[in-house]
Parts: sequence; structure tokens; C-alpha cells
Amino acid sequence: MKFVDLFSGCGGLSLGMERAGGDLVAAVEKSDMAARTFFHNYVADAADLRVWQQYLQRSLRRQFEGKVLVTELANVLADRDLIERFKERDLDAVVGGPPCQGFSLAGRRRKDDLRNRLAWEYLDFVERTEPKAVVIENVVGMSQSFVKGEESSFSQLQAALTNIGSGYVVQAVRVNAVHYGAPQFRPRLMLIALRSDVAKKLRILATPGIWKSDFVDLVGDVPPLAPVPTTMSGRAFSIRDAISDLGGWEAADAGRNGEYLAGLRQAEEAVRPKRREISTDPPNQTPRRHTDIVVTRFSFYRMLHSYGIDQRLLSQMSSLDPEGQKSTAKRALANVEFPLDLQCSTRPPAARTIRSLDELVELGVELITRKHSQKVLSASEPSRTVVTLPDDYVHPMQSRIFTVRELARFQGFPDSFEFLGRETTGAHRRKLEVPQYTQVGNAVSPWQSFAVGGLLSGLLAEYRGIKASE
Repeated sequence: MKFVDLFSGCGGLSLGMERAGGDLVAAVEKSDMAARTFFHNYVADAADLRVWQQYLQRSLRRQFEGKVLVTELANVLADRDLIERFKERDLDAVVGGPPCQGFSLAGRRRKDDLRNRLAWEYLDFVERTEPKAVVIENVVGMSQSFVKGEESSFSQLQAALTNIGSGYVVQAVRVNAVHYGAPQFRPRLMLIALRSDVAKKLRILATPGIWKSDFVDLVGDVPPLAPVPTTMSGRAFSIRDAISDLGGWEAADAGRNGEYLAGLRQAEEAVRPKRREISTDPPNQTPRRHTDIVVTRFSFYRMLHSYGIDQRLLSQMSSLDPEGQKSTAKRALANVEFPLDLQCSTRPPAARTIRSLDELVELGVELITRKHSQKVLSASEPSRTVVTLPDDYVHPMQSRIFTVRELARFQGFPDSFEFLGRETTGAHRRKLEVPQYTQVGNAVSPWQSFAVGGLLSGLLAEYRGIKASE
């Protein structure tokens, strides 16, 4: 199954496709930071920055030979010889996640509107290469219409893909990574399409509306162009299952860790052989360094979580006068038992013993913050959606945010998959740089892409069988 990955990022979509039997023809990614991680894990070692910088000096045609084109998709479309090379490969699938939130059918005429241009470039590539299958992944907000009387961007994109080139049969789906083996709630919209002639041979039609993986337990019917969930309600993997071997956990807290890691190891076959030779210490597992006040605040959140107290307490107190802050804290913390040990630093002495409610209230006042989104995640549940900014999620057993590796585990990347570049970046550079945390947060969950890749691999094998028998 020969496929191209457009807007590939670090390679989450490609990982699942490769694991399902896919053969990567090329990936196109404009960020040299995300593309470096992709290249490092699928093509050749890029840990030496000088080697990677030399690769970036290659022409696009030479980068095509290296399977990773580090450029805007528009530059690929402008190179007729390059497009011919793609066409010569007789592509089975084009997959990717172009930014589509502002997509409009009228947008093809408005090339200056970035919200339209990138999605239309994706469709232009499909039209010119005519792959047998197409996958477009995006966020769930695309299904909402923000203009009265106008269809959502997702519906308009589905209509555009249906009519592009010789036509496609397009199934709209809303799939949650937790239903496909990930220890993470991650709902995503996808368009999964077969070229009309292929769909006709297979006698496949799309069902109306958006099929949702959430409802499989209740309904049971799965359209032919939707990936069948592998994990039913009540059997989802948890944070504990995913990362309890990475330190900071008691042996009794392992949960189904062995079972989850066994599944991840099966994904290693999609990573280049040299990357599979890893030590017992997985890469990207260095904890972030926090100031003492941040460590103390995170420890306070963990205490609130353990008592079932609203973790927004500190942000709610920020809008009150001093007396209101103390009275609110005293009511909320009334059932806490003392003495209470809280971590207050990563250096010894790391613990602080709180001996009374009044002392705890005073500490709460010291820790007041306007930030209301920080939350300790529950060890016994799947993670919330992994995002590009790591600061909001606090580790359930340690007073820190999650490491890059821990978040990568939630997504479904095997430990042999190494993320390169700086871990994070400042706010003023986020539009220019794609550091490791952003690479992980932007990625398609490899568990989701494996399910989609398996679906397409099976359908295209059936199609080839029919063609061969004619």
C-alpha cells in the first residue's frame, strides 16, 4: 500500500499506516523541526544537527529520494516534474491533516486566505495524483458551523473531496483514540474516501452524516469505510497502564502496564531498524525542572485531587478579597487530615509538613494563581487529549508535568520513536518552531492511524484481487 503523508508532522499518521502494511513514498512537512524527527525515525539518523542541515540543502527532487520533503505543499505542486514522480508511483493512498478550520467551497478563488489555501492545496494534490484512497484528519470543531445558514467547514470539505477529479466516495467519521487502544480521550474528525471506480468495484457506499466510534457499543453497525473499534467501554487503558514503569510508582500500581507495552512494541516494526535498538531507558524521559512555588502548587493540586476537592480552588480565590480568599479556602479544605506532607521543592529538604487547617489556608493564599486550566489527571483513567502546551496536566504521582515520553506513550508511540529538537519554546516563537511537546500534541495517534491503515489495506487488497480475476 504505497502512500504519501502530507502535513505529516513528526509522523504519527505514517507510523500507523506503516504498521498496517503501508509503504511510505514520501512525506511533506514545512517545519524542519518536525520533519527532522520524522526523518530520524523512518529514514536515517538525524541526531547530528549538521547532518540534518546538510539534508535541508538538497533540492526537492533529491529530498524526494530521501522520502521527506521539507517545504510547503505549494512548492511541491509548483514542480511539474516532482508531481509526475508522484503519479508514476500509482499511489494507493494520500493521507494527512491539513489545517481546515476555515475551509470554504468558495475558497479556491481566495488563494490569499490561508485557512482555505492549505486544504485546497491538499485537494489539488489529490486531483493531480488520483490515489485510490484518501484520509483527511482534523479537530472536532470543524463540524460546527459558525456562520448562520452556512454548512460547517467539515461538510464543505467532504463535498469538495466527493467531487474532486474523477470523484470519491467519502465517509465522515468521528473517531476517539481511546476506542482503538490509546490510553487517551482524543476525538478527531476524519474523512475516509475511496476513488469512485474503486468503491464501485467493491460495492461500497458511504453512510449519511458523521459515524461516531462512541456509539458502537449501543448500535454495533460500522460502515464499510469506518475503522472498527478495538477497545470497548470499560476496557480502555489508563494513565497507570501506560506509564507506571517509568518511575515514581509503587510496584502494586503497575495495572495493565505489561499488556499496554506489549502493544507498543508491536508498533516498533514500523520504525527503522537502528531506532529499535534502544536501551532500557527510553529517550525523551527527562522531567521538566520547575520552580519551588510551581512544585508546591502542583503538590497542592494533588492533595485537592486526593480529597475530591475542586482543583480550580486557587484560581477561584484569585478574584476575591483577602478575607474572601481565606473563608473560601477554609470551607473547601475543612475535611483535610493533618499532619499533611506536601512536596515544596525538587531539592532536599523537598517536603513541608502542614500541621493545621490555618497553616494550609495560608499556604493556599500564597499559591493563588489566575490559571484555571491546570489539573491533576487521574491515574485510573485515560489521559485527557494530549495538547501542544504541556503545562495544564499534572502527573498523578509526582508534582510535575508529564514528560515528552509519557505523553508519547498516551498517543501510542513506541519507546524506540525518538523526538528531536528542543523540548519547548517561548510564546513569541510558537508560530515559527515546533518543539518536541508540540510535535507530540499535534500528531495523529498511531493507534487511530493503525486502525485506519488496516481498514484501507484490507479494502485495497480486495480491490486488487477483483482486478486480477477479471
